[in-house]
Amino acid sequence: MRIEEIDLAELAERLRRYFWSDPPDGWLRGRTAYRDALVELLGCSEIDAESLIDTLEAQGFLRFHGDPARRSVADSPWELVDPTE
Repeated sequence: MRIEEIDLAELAERLRRYFWSDPPDGWLRGRTAYRDALVELLGCSEIDAESLIDTLEAQGFLRFHGDPARRSVADSPWELVDPTE
């Protein structure tokens, strides 16, 4: 799998549909849930899925609304967005 060939907007939409009724909360739980979903949806390795999560975050498609270093906000929600809107 070549990560640079993946349409991130389409991937974010697939993840949005995957989690439509129950989006993940929490820094670690959310990253794990997104990683596992990518492995299932794309048939990729966990390492590739982690890299995709990093890329989705860096490109503004995936946001965590908390601070993983502060326990009081480490259980904040994740959000999938379209950075072009």
